[in-house]
Amino acid sequence: MVDVRISNTSQLAGFAKRDDLEFFLREIAGIGYEHRLELAPSEELFKAYRGGGTWGDLETGYRALLAERAVETSIAPSDLDGSALLCSEAGPEQCHRRLAAEYLAAAWPDVEVRHL
Repeated sequence: MVDVRISNTSQLAGFAKRDDLEFFLREIAGIGYEHRLELAPSEELFKAYRGGGTWGDLETGYRALLAERAVETSIAPSDLDGSALLCSEAGPEQCHRRLAAEYLAAAWPDVEVRHL
């Protein structure tokens, strides 16, 4: 499980707080946990979106941020092989994990993205 949230320890995270989630994944399912902040949006992008910005603004800003960070060079495809990206949105429609997956799939040949 690859956590792509900015904040994974807040009260809003509930049982999905970093330490709890890592424990449950490991103990119940034998799944590893990793927090990858380079795939998280910036605090500024999130604040602007939550402050009345549009999804389009967040999408454009986040894609530019991924390019600026050059995440396709700091993460190897093998690092994410068989992994699930985790954030707090239920579906992929308006979720940065979808944007991250699409960005990486465009940069890496032979990557398959499946939304669970």
